[in-house]
Amino acid sequence: MASKLKISGVEPESIVDGKGFRYVVFTQGCPHHCPGCHNPQTHDFNGGKWVDIEDLFSEICENPLLNGVTFSGGEPFCQPRPLAELAKRVHEKKLSVTVFTGYLYEDLVNHHDPDVDALLAQTDVLIDGPFILAERDLTLAFRGSRNQRMINMSRTRETGQLVLEEE
Repeated sequence: MASKLKISGVEPESIVDGKGFRYVVFTQGCPHHCPGCHNPQTHDFNGGKWVDIEDLFSEICENPLLNGVTFSGGEPFCQPRPLAELAKRVHEKKLSVTVFTGYLYEDLVNHHDPDVDALLAQTDVLIDGPFILAERDLTLAFRGSRNQRMINMSRTRETGQLVLEEE
C-alpha cells in the first residue's frame, strides 16, 4: 500500500519554487507560524487532504518538461518519511528535489531522526531557515528573507561541510 502524505495542494508548473520548471507539493501542517508567511493556510495540521504518494508521482510523470520537484509547506520535515519515499522515486526519473524548511540544516542533522536523515539524503537543494519579516527581500532567488540559505546538498554531502548553492 502506498504511503500517504497530507498536503495543502500542488502547483503542477512553477518557476518560482526552485531552479527550472518544477512540480510543487505544499505539505499541510507547520509548527513555525512565521509572521508574514506566504502560505498561512498550510499551518493547521488538521487542514488539507491526504493523498497517496504514488498518485502524486503519477502526476509528476505526466509532464515531460519538468526539471524537478519542490516540497514546500507547511513544513516538509513534519512528514519526512513519505516525502523521502517520493523524492527517491523522483530521482529515479532523473529529476531534482528541492526542499523548503523553516528549520536550520544544522538542527535537522543534529536531531538524528532516521526519517529526517532519509529526506535530507534525497534532497538536492535545501532552502533552510524561518521566514523573518524584518529580513524580507523580494530580490532574492527562491527565498523570502535574507536569513534563508540555499544549500547544495550534493556538495555538502561530498565535502562534509555546508556548501551554499550559487544563485
